[in-house]
Amino acid sequence: MTNKFLTFILCAAVFSFTSCNSEDTPIAPIIVVIDGAAVSPEVGGPNEPNQVYIDLSTNTSTPVRRDSWDLGFYGGSEFRVVLNGAIYMAVAKLKSTDIDAVNASSAEVQELQPKVAVGTFDAENTAYVDTPDGTVTNTAIAEISTSNTNNNVYLLNLGEEIGTETPATGSVDISDDARGWKKIRILKNGNNYVLQYADLDATTHKEVTISKSETHTFTYFSFTTESEIMVAPKKANWDLNFTVFTNEIKGYGSYGYSDFVTNNTKSEAKVYMIDIEATSFTYNSFSLTDVDNSNFTNDQRSIGSSWRNGGGPGSLPSLKENVFYVVNDTDGNLYKLQFLAFTNEAGERGYPKFVYSLLQ
Repeated sequence: MTNKFLTFILCAAVFSFTSCNSEDTPIAPIIVVIDGAAVSPEVGGPNEPNQVYIDLSTNTSTPVRRDSWDLGFYGGSEFRVVLNGAIYMAVAKLKSTDIDAVNASSAEVQELQPKVAVGTFDAENTAYVDTPDGTVTNTAIAEISTSNTNNNVYLLNLGEEIGTETPATGSVDISDDARGWKKIRILKNGNNYVLQYADLDATTHKEVTISKSETHTFTYFSFTTESEIMVAPKKANWDLNFTVFTNEIKGYGSYGYSDFVTNNTKSEAKVYMIDIEATSFTYNSFSLTDVDNSNFTNDQRSIGSSWRNGGGPGSLPSLKENVFYVVNDTDGNLYKLQFLAFTNEAGERGYPKFVYSLLQ
């Protein structure tokens, strides 16, 4: 049997269904936001210190310090490792397979260090970052081979510290000093990863075994704590992520973005944008029958920075008021979503707000 009841959260109409099995034992409720849920992700102000994971169907937010992790080890069938693009990490493959033989004075390291960075305005530096669209088979670190002789050492740029200064109103201070360098090598042991890592001039290295997760898309590792860390919620328990982001500017290479929003394509959360001025649609009038499934893509940047005007010489970024979005979440629900604020009432960045409703 199924019991249904109506409740209200944050001025939103919400249906919560408590299902029972054949023995009338209640199982976890399925909560679906229906109308009008307003969300203010805790990005953290103009330093934007947090990544915030949003699950639309349950109206939950999970903030995580964006410098709390460095590498993500994929739990799917491929053996892939991703970089933390929220702090502008980058990586380059070296010729050596001996991690202890690599140091800062190595000719190859000295040649690569000026190149292995985000924001160099060199189109070739996209080779040193993960593909921004989120395709897991196109990471800067090659797929880990079953043959150790094919798993080379990598020169790892740890990116930049989170900014700490208070910027002018409407601006951001998202990055600070460089976090330095590591050398890493990643091997396979059965269905596990083996991470070797050391400071660049170290003559010995540390080693840790990291198991694939069955419940989470990635298992995250921090060089600061030298341990695994929980970052994103379970695979299908988030749809959107508010974050600083390493994107690509065509012809100019990788570049850092603030106020960015990604969608969870690895668990089939997809999004497309509607330009009110270019169509006959408005947010209020848009309904389920207006959804065009052919507009959904597998690009995690389907929102990206498109919800804001970019600013330029003499002007600051601002909320783009002529667009809204259609979201197909990880549970297969279809929502419409519109951003309401880019700043707080004082004009400070890092205080986004949006509203969304289930399409019916």
